[in-house]
Amino acid sequence: QSMIHYHGTPIACSDDQAARILKGRHAFVSYGSPNSLYQLSIVEEVCQSYALDNGAFSLFKSGKPVDWEGYYKFLDEVYGPSTDFAIIPDVIGGSEEDQDRLIDDWPFENSKIDGAPVWHSNESLNRLSMLSERFQRICIGSGPGLHPDSAEWWMRMNQAFDVLTDENGRPSNKIHLLRGLNTNIFTKLPITSADSTTVGRKSSENFWSGPYKPMTYFSRAMVLIDRIETFNSPKFWNRQPIQLELI
Repeated sequence: QSMIHYHGTPIACSDDQAARILKGRHAFVSYGSPNSLYQLSIVEEVCQSYALDNGAFSLFKSGKPVDWEGYYKFLDEVYGPSTDFAIIPDVIGGSEEDQDRLIDDWPFENSKIDGAPVWHSNESLNRLSMLSERFQRICIGSGPGLHPDSAEWWMRMNQAFDVLTDENGRPSNKIHLLRGLNTNIFTKLPITSADSTTVGRKSSENFWSGPYKPMTYFSRAMVLIDRIETFNSPKFWNRQPIQLELI
């Protein structure tokens, strides 16, 4: 079974164009982005399935206050048969106690809503092990100072996936990689799914140059989607070799 490639909204074009781009695909809708929420009706109509992000990263970047009660109400209203999962609230840069407190506050235990907690790469492996025992699905996010695809980040992923896989390299959980649709990354990790806003951000003309630049937003989006969805994640985990720069 292929991994699921979730394309983050909004797709910054007309509703008709967004519907054509997302038709038959999988979308990632962020509670922290009004423009993403605006396109939810399109996502519900044309996508195979979608997942719901708590918006913590978007809210953190914008400096807006967090309203988790509003997020819970939103989930209760929109969660349906085509919703794959929703991300349990987390604190960007928070302590493990902060994260665990939000998990304890999650009101949808044993309900129709499949809640997935976030493990940040700067957190302890003990916490990762605890989450893997408690939840069927885990999201992996990057903690402060660990830039994805850096040598330090891969060292941490080696440790994390040793925890999340058995002696044969088979994952014990469904694993979702947040902001993870980089082919250099997801082709080496046995994950169930990953998301990114690459298509929405890089389909504008500003990111393209040269004589063979696709002329329309739709054609640029299709090129990006083809580059992403052509690749898949492996079924089993193999530790990655690390090349640290010598100073």
